[in-house]
Amino acid sequence: MSNFLFLFRGGDAARRNQTPEEMQAEMQKWGAWMGGLKEKGQLVDGLPLAKEGNVVKKGGEVITDGPFAEGSEVVGGYLIVTSNDQKGAVEISKGCPIFEHGGNVEVRQIMSMDM
Repeated sequence: MSNFLFLFRGGDAARRNQTPEEMQAEMQKWGAWMGGLKEKGQLVDGLPLAKEGNVVKKGGEVITDGPFAEGSEVVGGYLIVTSNDQKGAVEISKGCPIFEHGGNVEVRQIMSMDM
């Protein structure tokens, strides 16, 4: 078994105008999906990310505010899941509620750094 990182990008534009009830229903979908992963032993960790932050470039010479919430490629959160292989991790990601709002999931294997 290996660990895989799911990076959740985009989908924010469709959620900006949601009512509080719609937001609650959305959170319930995420909770149900993540709860199912936990029950199957596939969920390792994961959390949403704050909208505010900084981008550091060129070895720290350039520091800008961002990423900006209106960007379509903003990373909104992450999960770490366990799977036998990349194909299995991709299959797990297909149940993510982000697709209902035009977002996407980047699936990357977490490699070991043997020192």
